[in-house]
Amino acid sequence: MYIVHSTFNVPPEKADEVISIYQKRSGLVDKAEGFQRFLLLQNEKKSGEITVHMEWDTKKHFMTWVQGEDFKRIHELEKKYPDQGLAAIVPSIDKFKVVAY
Repeated sequence: MYIVHSTFNVPPEKADEVISIYQKRSGLVDKAEGFQRFLLLQNEKKSGEITVHMEWDTKKHFMTWVQGEDFKRIHELEKKYPDQGLAAIVPSIDKFKVVAY
């Protein structure tokens, strides 16, 4: 299994807006080969810290998704957010290979 975390910090007063955007997400990734699960995580102590957690069968499946058209389409939508301050936030990406269960 391969896990990817995309963590970004938004102003705490914008956290609910970001969460709402993800609650209405397109779901395109859900159809990608090798995709297992999506979770949106909010830090309990820092409400503006949001993490997108995705689980994949393999790194190869994730890389195929990143290089595909649906990935590009989703990230083009981000550029159209009404709040351009949110659109400009650059996440920190962490990738993990699961080595034990």
